[in-house]
Amino acid sequence: MAIGYACLVLGVSGTQMKSCLLKEACEEKLMDITHRNLVALDRIIDYNIHNNIRLFRISSDLVPFGSSPINHTEWWKHFDGLLKAIGRKIKDSGMRVSMHPGQYTVLNAEKPDVVARAVADLAYHARVLDSLCLDATHKIVLHIGGAYQDKEAAMDRFAENWRRLDENIKRRLIIENDDKLFNIRDVYDLGTRLNIPVVFDNLHHEVNPCDGERDEFVWIERCRSTWREQDGRQKIHYSQQAKQKKKGYHSDTIEIDRFMAFYKALNRDDIDIMLEVKDKNLSCVKCINCTAGDLNFDVLEMEWDRYKFSILERAPVLYDEIDRMIGERAGLTPPDFYKLIQRGLESKGDIESHTEAVLMVWDCINREATEKEWQAFHKRLERFRQQQTGLGAVKGFLRKLAEKYALEHLLNSYYFFL
Repeated sequence: MAIGYACLVLGVSGTQMKSCLLKEACEEKLMDITHRNLVALDRIIDYNIHNNIRLFRISSDLVPFGSSPINHTEWWKHFDGLLKAIGRKIKDSGMRVSMHPGQYTVLNAEKPDVVARAVADLAYHARVLDSLCLDATHKIVLHIGGAYQDKEAAMDRFAENWRRLDENIKRRLIIENDDKLFNIRDVYDLGTRLNIPVVFDNLHHEVNPCDGERDEFVWIERCRSTWREQDGRQKIHYSQQAKQKKKGYHSDTIEIDRFMAFYKALNRDDIDIMLEVKDKNLSCVKCINCTAGDLNFDVLEMEWDRYKFSILERAPVLYDEIDRMIGERAGLTPPDFYKLIQRGLESKGDIESHTEAVLMVWDCINREATEKEWQAFHKRLERFRQQQTGLGAVKGFLRKLAEKYALEHLLNSYYFFL
């Protein structure tokens, strides 16, 4: 089993994907951004390997305007060496990657020009995976599309257009139930009919269930039959409903008790779980650590180093409790650790706790800072304490200093964005 996350990495410098406006999209600009994004992807893959993450969704924004006729660059040739090097890392680490075109890639559209754009977009995604020299277990996830007041006709149109696709696209394509139109029964029937692997999405099923059988584990097992050996392990999407938001919105983080209940009920190790959650890699690492039967306590210590400034900022008493338990190296299971962390993150703190965390971070920077920087910091801190400026101004200044002095233990913490 592999547990993964989608597209973006939080708290890891140099991993952000760049883009540009249409009016700026000259060849030089497009090539420069593509190179930057490939370097970012390379860093993401390194991060994943270091954190034992073996499932990842590559952003569709990797190549700006990748499927648009305005991008005339032959990026796959120009960056052939870099693409193959990244692909080797993925293969050598046993990682599995995927891509997921957005909502405007509608293969069953009624308008031929929309279908043509969808085909071009699927060809672009397939080219990315081909350029990484990855086999057909690395997939492209797609929704069925629009219903257009006639679901049966819309599904037939999807089937007709799918049959016209290049074989290289078809061998990678997998289909997923959505939260509004095509439920898991619709997608399963279509997948069985066309011999396409089906991805079960639990939150979409919760929001848009099918008539009759609603048990998610029954459907996960049923979808298993659509996956052949050449497709790799069955893949599912897992997310949790965001509190006090519209149905179908992904939660900010994965509540570990609910995930562990799902994981234990699943009772399988031959399946891949893609988490769809706002805090991305943070929840992914959490779930991996909680499902690891032989987790080394050192891993929890490293996680505590990432979270501790944020917990001190919000909940000093809880900070002391966790720090003591980590120091004693006993009586703390991974799920209990992450529940304490979540409790701390849900607190707001006050000026005193915010100041305490700021001063602890400053203490890590102080020995490197100049006299001028010392004065600038204390001026900002005093303005914050007098409520003349926000906490963000102080933290932003500290982050710039951490970057200037390459203080990796600070930059690798979650303090600057949680």
